Amino acid sequence: MTQVKKTGESGHEADNSDSHGDSLLAKVLTVSDGVIEGVREDRSGEALVATLTSYDYDVVEHRVVPDGVDSVADGLTKMSNGFAGLIITTGGTGFTERDLTPEGTLQVLERNAPGIAEAMRLINPLGRLSRGVAGIVGKSIILNTPGSTAGCVECFEAVADVVPHALRLLHGERLH
Repeated sequence: MTQVKKTGESGHEADNSDSHGDSLLAKVLTVSDGVIEGVREDRSGEALVATLTSYDYDVVEHRVVPDGVDSVADGLTKMSNGFAGLIITTGGTGFTERDLTPEGTLQVLERNAPGIAEAMRLINPLGRLSRGVAGIVGKSIILNTPGSTAGCVECFEAVADVVPHALRLLHGERLH
């Protein structure tokens, strides 16, 4: 079961520039059995949407999927199809049996970006417990962040300064 909470552009159109000008595009994927079952609020997903917006990203989709390799891989595949921007996941990066977001993400990534994941882990001592990965699929950068509200925001903010540059490089701009 997948819930799409906020949708702007479909994400399946190859050219997002006409509708959004020069804004940075982003999508958020919350990975949580509890949110899907309706027993938990999606605080981390909403915190990421608010934080991304404050960094001038246009958040065009916020989707929720249950924990699990296949649900994460399917959600990320759908979200990245024809999309050029940042996709951030929240949840499923820890040590419990259902924390399988990195495994699902690795099924989708074409190239890893370990430096970004390492920088996110260094922001807080508890970050060392995150198994999150970062990488590239198509014209999108995917970042895994923890499911805690503070943790997901801290992890994004740890790399917020380099992500726009990375996206410009990925989208073919010659910056050097």
